[in-house]
Amino acid sequence: MTIPLAELAERIGAKLMGDGSICVSRVATLERATSDCLTFFGDQKLRDRLSQTSAAAVILKSDDMPECPAEALVSDNPYLTFARAIEVLHPPARLAPGCHPSAVISAGARIDPSASLGPLCVIEQDVEIGPRVQIGPGCIVLAGARIGADSRLVARVVVCENSVIGERALLHPGAVVGREGFGFARDGERWVRMGQIGRAVLGDDVEVGVNSAVDRGAIEDTYIGDGVKIDSLVQIGHNVRVGENTAMAACSGISGSTRIGRNCTLAGAVGMAGHLSIADNVHFSGMAMVTRSVRQSGVYSSGIPAMPAADWRRQVARFRQLDEMARRLKRLEARLAELMPEGSEISDAAGSQGAHE
Repeated sequence: MTIPLAELAERIGAKLMGDGSICVSRVATLERATSDCLTFFGDQKLRDRLSQTSAAAVILKSDDMPECPAEALVSDNPYLTFARAIEVLHPPARLAPGCHPSAVISAGARIDPSASLGPLCVIEQDVEIGPRVQIGPGCIVLAGARIGADSRLVARVVVCENSVIGERALLHPGAVVGREGFGFARDGERWVRMGQIGRAVLGDDVEVGVNSAVDRGAIEDTYIGDGVKIDSLVQIGHNVRVGENTAMAACSGISGSTRIGRNCTLAGAVGMAGHLSIADNVHFSGMAMVTRSVRQSGVYSSGIPAMPAADWRRQVARFRQLDEMARRLKRLEARLAELMPEGSEISDAAGSQGAHE
């Protein structure tokens, strides 16, 4: 798509500083952009690349304009504005309405005429598919499921029985919504599966990444709020509830019946135990292990960063000595207490010794 900068600026909400008749047809990075490209500048570490770019136009903040050699599209949030520009210049291809001849569709399914069903899809009884929904190759939608308007199942997505997908959802290849959760009861040494009779319900504008799973509820529903973004290889257990506009990065795992608030973020490989409550606006850094409820908004971390192997081996050796060190410390404190004058505190003595030194 080729578009004049004046029109593009209006569509993406940027202020044009320069020649509005210049056209752009694609986006590119600062260093690879050519005379038909739009790029953006938002990372001060790349300032040297800004002055050398060959792009036709750059989206940036007003403070960075003096170093821009091209036309400028000024924005308070260049990254967000660039995302909007990508939607304009590189709109996703849409499947033509209709059903591929190889699709298997139950006579009891209700499919809007504007929807698109690709090769080898399976649509079971009582499924409801809304306007302009796109269902790609190999997707399976099981009995009673509902998919809202303008949603897209890219390929090989499975939507299980009675699951609900809201409007404008995007489910990437391999995503599974509404499978039976991990619920078992003990019978002696055996495990007996406990039936999961709830649903998985996804709100509007939800995205589910590659090979991620959202389990159905055991009795009540699993619920994913509007605007939630789930990366690839994420597991969400039964009865979990996730508030609006929360985002989860790859390899995170949420155990059953946990409640996560609105506008939270989970970095990569965060793990949460079950039956926890997480407040709104809580942010977990990578590999955080969450074993207790978090009632206050803020940033939380755990995990051990990578370090040289030799250092790690020495620290592991120290870990193994901690119990013995704690016992020795307790014995020394008891002995010191016996030697001190009556009514004195160990901490006071230690402080006096430090002051004397």
